[in-house]
Amino acid sequence: MDGSLGPNTAAPADPWTLPLDQVDPSRAELYLTGAQHDYFRRLRQEDPVHYTAESPFGPFWSITRFHDIMAVDSNHAVFSSNRTIVIGDQADLDEPPMFIAMDPPRHDAQRKAVTPAVAPARLSDLETLIRRHACDILDSLPVGETFNWVDLVSKELTTRMLAVLFDFPFEDRHLLPYWSDVTTTTETVGVAVDMDHRMKVLQECLAYFSGLWRERAAAPPRFDFISLFAHSPDTRDMINNPMELLGNLMLLIVGGNDTTRNSISGGVLALNQFPDEYAKLKADRSLIPNMVPEIVRWQTPLAHMRRNATCDVEFGGKQIKKGDKVVMWYASGNRDETVIERPEDFIIDRDRSRHHLSFGFGIHRCMGNRVAEMQLRILWEEIMNRFEHVEVVGEPVRVLSNFVQGYESLPVRVRPL
Repeated sequence: MDGSLGPNTAAPADPWTLPLDQVDPSRAELYLTGAQHDYFRRLRQEDPVHYTAESPFGPFWSITRFHDIMAVDSNHAVFSSNRTIVIGDQADLDEPPMFIAMDPPRHDAQRKAVTPAVAPARLSDLETLIRRHACDILDSLPVGETFNWVDLVSKELTTRMLAVLFDFPFEDRHLLPYWSDVTTTTETVGVAVDMDHRMKVLQECLAYFSGLWRERAAAPPRFDFISLFAHSPDTRDMINNPMELLGNLMLLIVGGNDTTRNSISGGVLALNQFPDEYAKLKADRSLIPNMVPEIVRWQTPLAHMRRNATCDVEFGGKQIKKGDKVVMWYASGNRDETVIERPEDFIIDRDRSRHHLSFGFGIHRCMGNRVAEMQLRILWEEIMNRFEHVEVVGEPVRVLSNFVQGYESLPVRVRPL
């Protein structure tokens, strides 16, 4: 990769004035300002199955409409996730294997091994832990002072819950979001980075978890991710394949951290951008369960997933060739005007608020979606028990990435009831 992956300091071009074949939604700098939404709007209207011949990531197809994304995501036989889920080709060469970037049967066996950690039977126990941590975090906030919501709330709650799911030493929990950020900061999503240093950090992550693995393998099985991997007949030998172990650790850390963390921040921003919805919430807290999936839709914490065509196929009137990259833009599908009414608006009592793409479809649907929603629900229940208002007092700083739609900072002040 070359320097073209770095952020462009110039304002993004107006996608409506570009020749259609130059509309490229993969440019990471678009996501710093929200400019990607205009790019997707044009593609949905004029070329919903769109071919970009030249980009920093090579040629690729963009799938931008809701039902087309569902069709691709649900057809792993034609649209394979095997070897990578992100747009950049570098992942094919250097990234460790992980089960989200595998096809059956390997995918199914590895996913099944760790699913009990977030299964319905565990949700009541997890709910108690989430509420305890949420209360502790919210009670420690500096009332009346400006602070970064991302650091003190979003990151802290998801870090604590990751520590629970991994049964990770609580005193070292700060390592989990650090490793998550390193995992998602890569040339494969449009960020210029020292890839050698990145791999060095991830090897440190692997060494730490390898020690935990050996401890859990020697102890009776429990319901944390590491113990489940270490005791499952399908994955207990993964310790002998360090890169595959590292890949699955990266997947579970990012899956449990980045998505929920950025939805927690996105919900605060959305309520401030749509004050009538905040007033609606204050008048009726019973709307929180319906608001949670609307937060996840509106934020869409992961902008895309990539597939690879396993054969020549006609799709949306276009001829996709075997081996072509096919990118499902969840960030676009979740704002598809033909499926979602007023999709740019944040509406907490939206009908069918669960009808969104953020968790994916088919065999790769997010296995921790219920835990993620539960964290958001409980956090907002406890916010409403304590604070009259969470006020955004400055511009958010967004993450440079075409994969993670997230925030580095969100300055707020809280007012008590």
